[in-house]
Amino acid sequence: MAVSISAVVLLGIVVFVLIRGGTVRPGPAAACGLFGFFLASTGAAPFITNAIATLTGWIASI
Repeated sequence: MAVSISAVVLLGIVVFVLIRGGTVRPGPAAACGLFGFFLASTGAAPFITNAIATLTGWIASI
């Protein structure tokens, strides 16, 4: 049985764990989140989306 989870949820959990563990402070985590938000509105967004889709498709085929 395959479990499907959104990349946003998965990355949100990772950031939460890193902040709780003290590895990443809330300020830099917020800066990275805002960077990702603004990056999504640039011309690089389709390339990044396609690269992630290719990578996840490759991993799923293993």
